[in-house]
Amino acid sequence: MLNLKSASEVAYDAVSLGEVMLRLDPGENRIHTSRTFSAWEGGGEYNVTRGLRRCFGLRTACVTAFADNPVGRLVEDFMLQGGVDTRFIKWLDYDGIGREVRNGLNFTERGFGIRGAVGCPDRANTAASQLRPGDIDWEDIFGNHGARWFHTGGIFAALSESAAAVTIEACKAAQKHGTIVSYDLNYRPSLWSAIGGLDKAQEVNLEIAKYVDVMIGNEEDFTASLGFDVEGVDENIRGIDVSNFKRMIETAVKEFPNFKATATTLREVHTATVNDWGAICWHNDQFYEAIAYPKLEILDRVGGGDSFASGFAYGFLKHNDPAKAINYGAAHGALAMTTPGDTTMASLAEVEKIMGGGGARVVR
Repeated sequence: MLNLKSASEVAYDAVSLGEVMLRLDPGENRIHTSRTFSAWEGGGEYNVTRGLRRCFGLRTACVTAFADNPVGRLVEDFMLQGGVDTRFIKWLDYDGIGREVRNGLNFTERGFGIRGAVGCPDRANTAASQLRPGDIDWEDIFGNHGARWFHTGGIFAALSESAAAVTIEACKAAQKHGTIVSYDLNYRPSLWSAIGGLDKAQEVNLEIAKYVDVMIGNEEDFTASLGFDVEGVDENIRGIDVSNFKRMIETAVKEFPNFKATATTLREVHTATVNDWGAICWHNDQFYEAIAYPKLEILDRVGGGDSFASGFAYGFLKHNDPAKAINYGAAHGALAMTTPGDTTMASLAEVEKIMGGGGARVVR
């Protein structure tokens, strides 16, 4: 069990820190040929608190920053529709053309069959990447308002050197106030390349890891972000390999005894639209594996891992039970990939139906 604050003593069940972008989705078309795009909001860290609010009914907030223009206000409106508290958004003055600050865009096509999903982010010089230590009053958030859970990740930390410093600042503040800290390593080489590459990723993540209670990531994330070279781990294996993860975690928790739980999704890609899907976690020297979802049919895989993380957090926040947590995570992630967009459209009843072995017969 995790040492969680009671819901009655805090304003928020969960708070996240991360960049929220405007996602532009061509639907069944390709980015480079489409004439119309659907607009959504999305961001790796935000998606977790959005799922906790929209699917699981918890009280959540997101710390982020926007350029104060119509695009920023549009993304804010999407966040409000998702029920996430926006009071901690930092608004930066817009210069009219984005020379000094702008909002991030993410063009994403879903892929189909042998054609994989494609993401084309446009996020340089964004407001969130310009956040610096001291910009956010973490004492107010964790000390005055209070939160049971804080979530952030390696995508935000990689946006800039100052974003990495803000991540460390936030994790320290959350830990100081007894808030559970979860972190999704989410290693993205393209992001880290601008601020020092793999060496910088490991320097930053090894520091952040000191303040993390719940670490999320796959073998590649642990190897790249934390520099673990684990004997017996076969880097050539692709897809679901539980033994690799177990060896990696055994190494990680020896290096970081502050890790109280770790988790990963287990995915084997047959095609862009058919994956084997599962998950496994470690807690108190024991591994827990979720119900597997072989040959899962996928409409849009983007955000599946974030929805897994929100379900996993919910399992602890609601039940403080690792076996339930890993199954909430796997089921929620699976359902999220059956709908378009980064964020969940599932309900708690649907998640629990899938966890209980419910099928796909029509509901009338």
